[in-house]
This record gives sequence, structure tokens and C-alpha cells, in this order.
Amino acid sequence: MNVSPVALARIYEEDFKQDMAALKVLPPTVYMRVTENIPQIISFIKTIISSGQAYATSQGNVYFDVKSWGKRYGVLTAVGPHTQDEAVDSDKRHGKDFALWKAAKPQELSWNSPWGKGRPGWHIECSTISSAVFGKQLDIHTGGIDLAFPHHENEIAQCEVYHQCEQWGNYFLHSGHLHVKGSKEKMSKSLKNYITIKDFLKKCSSDQFRMFCLRGRYSSAVEFSEESMEDAKNLLQAISSFIRDANAYIKGQLVCDPVREDILWERLANTKVTVKAAFADDFDTSRAVAAIMDLIHHGNRQLKAVTKDAGSPRSSVVYGSIISYIESFFSALGMSFGERQVAVGGDKSAVLTSVIEELVRFRMKVRHYALALPETADAVPVESAVGAEEPKQEQKEKRKQLMRERKPLLEACDSLRGDLAAFGIHIKDRAAVSTWEIVEGGQTEKQTEKKS
Repeated sequence: MNVSPVALARIYEEDFKQDMAALKVLPPTVYMRVTENIPQIISFIKTIISSGQAYATSQGNVYFDVKSWGKRYGVLTAVGPHTQDEAVDSDKRHGKDFALWKAAKPQELSWNSPWGKGRPGWHIECSTISSAVFGKQLDIHTGGIDLAFPHHENEIAQCEVYHQCEQWGNYFLHSGHLHVKGSKEKMSKSLKNYITIKDFLKKCSSDQFRMFCLRGRYSSAVEFSEESMEDAKNLLQAISSFIRDANAYIKGQLVCDPVREDILWERLANTKVTVKAAFADDFDTSRAVAAIMDLIHHGNRQLKAVTKDAGSPRSSVVYGSIISYIESFFSALGMSFGERQVAVGGDKSAVLTSVIEELVRFRMKVRHYALALPETADAVPVESAVGAEEPKQEQKEKRKQLMRERKPLLEACDSLRGDLAAFGIHIKDRAAVSTWEIVEGGQTEKQTEKKS
């Protein structure tokens, strides 16, 4: 079956859109296709020719004349127009001249133009379409480091000639490549050393991939491995666990000694300063995430001093502020840690959540009953011990007997917790509360059950 080039492109275009949606990448405001902008591209080339910076050849090609423009060529990579030319074995005047229009080849998609049938050059497509959308100046231009030369250099040359401006693009952000661990080559289809997004998402989540990317500089090459993804997963779980515990503390379900509010407020303020400085330093996300994790570390330390004194005052505001800041930080980066963040089980998620809540609540009642043993005689006050009906030894024996009788209940609770963990449902027991979360592909859905 023959498929037209345009139809084939649409198939891959939709596939790409689905992959981006699965990675939670926001769609662009507008999609622009080269095939729908051929007249605009031809007009763009005409303007460059009329300015004297491009020439057509007898073979039907059009080239940008780098030496005739020259003044800023190589601004990104220090490859100037007057450096050594490579050998010319085509109809170009100079080795560094690049194609704006290429003459048609047999069985290749082509369009009519003033220079004969052909197709646009690689670089002119981007210059024309970006100019159609953004006008004569672009604020931020991004792309892989391999695009700095020649693609971005050539875009700059074309646009500054066309718009007759001194600086078309204000900032260029070039991202590093993704490497398989131990390989010096980037992931690419030609080397067959790549992992498709669909296959990746069978094992890991989009949030894990984002955390993996945040751990390094966007401009640096990063090594992909199972270890690095496991590291990202552990960080996400640490963040999720802290938010869950801090929320339980705010609600009065997790009781601990009075916290040092002054220290936490100071840590929160310092974290905000560090994160802002890190992002201002060429988007140093690694330093920003490290600051967030340090804040979580100090927040956790204050929550560890668990007490039985339910009357201790709680510092809800400071923990609420920390949670709010952490969640807003990751929300800005396309990640979420709020309750019910994952629709586990699709349409059945609400039913599944209710079932787990009831199961955890029932288990907690059984566990509290099993643990609720009478105090030993040693703990009875002296004045009441005098009139105690049962001798101390009998009380101890009774307590031991109850412990033996209820041990199977505790073992059953532990067994249930272990079995549920195998399905990604993790239960954490505390003195007066049991919390649970569903871990699916590294993302979590969190709930807290109060003591009945």
C-alpha cells in the first residue's frame, strides 16, 4: 500500500503529540507545517536575494552568500565567514554558503518556484515560520547543542538580512544530549541505542523523567540508566512522604514535640533565595532541587520527635507554608504531589480508593486492639497498688497471656501490609494513625486514616 508523504508525516505527527502528552509536555500555542508555508518561504528567499546576500545558480539552487554578509556569522560558535573554507565540489561560490532552495531530485517532493521545481533548504523553513509567528525579533530560541552550528547560525544570518536588524534572537538555550550510560554517543535512531517514550513509560513515570532531567544542567549531556531513574524515583517518594507526614501533622494526626518554628521559617526563607538564584544562574535546576531536598530534610527532622502528649501546640502555619512552597515549585515544573494526583485504576479510581480506605481502617482497628494491653503492676501508682486485688506476678502473667493470644492478629496485620506492598499499596503505621499511598510508576496517591 502506497502512503503519500503528507499522510505519512501526519501519522508520525500524531504519534509525537501523544508521546508529548504522555510526558505531560504542554502543547504549543500553534502548530506550523513547512508544507503549508511554501509560498511564504519562496517570498522570504526573494527578499534575501534582492538584498544581495543570496544568489541563484544555473542548476536551480539558491545559496546564502556568507562572505557578502559576514559581519556576524559565527556569533554562537566562533565560526567566522573568513575562516578556512572547505573544498567546494558543487555550484556554490564558497564552501560555507548554505542552501535556501534546492533543485528537485527524482521521486522527491517538490514545488514550483522562480528558480524551478525544488524544495526549501533546512534552515530557511525555521526562519520563515518563526518570523511569520513572532515578527522581526525572537526573545528565546532553544534546541539541542548540535543545532548551534550550522542551523542556528544560518537562521540568524537569514533573519537579520530579511528583517534588516542587528540582533534577531536575544537568547539561545542549547540543551545537552541524552546518553546511554557508558556510551559517548547520544541516543539516536541511526545508532539503534534509543528507548522509545512508550516503552519508557511502561516502567517509569513522566514525573520520574522530569526529576531525572532536573538533577542535571539542561546544557550538559546526561547519562540515562536504571540507577539514575531509581534515584529519581526515590527522590519523588521522599518528597511525597514528607508532604504526607506534614499534612498529617497539620491535621493533628501525627503528634510530636513542639517544633523550632524559628529554624523552619529561616530555612524556608533561605530556600526561596537559593532557588531563585539557581534559576537565575542559567536555570541551574540541580541546585534548586538540592535546596528543596535540604528544606525537606530539616522539616522531617522536626517531625521525628513523636510524643504521646496530644495537647502539645502545633505549628501548622509554618508546615503549611513549606508544603505550599514545595508544591508550587514542582507544579511550575509540571509535577504534582497533591492528594489524589494520580487517577489510579482509570474510571474505577474512586472505588479503588474507597476500598483501600476501608481496608486500612479495618486493619488499624485490629492492630490497635492487639496492641491495647493492660499496664503491668509496675506501672500502677503506689497508693493504688496497695489495694490491688491481683498480685504483681498474676498481672504480669495475664499480660503475657494476652500478648500470646493477640500475636497472631499483629502477624496478620503485618502480613496484609506486606501483601499490599507487592501491589504498590504501602502502609505506614504510627502510634495513633496509619497512612497509605499507592505507588504506580513512581507517582503516588496519598491518603491518611484517622484513628477511629
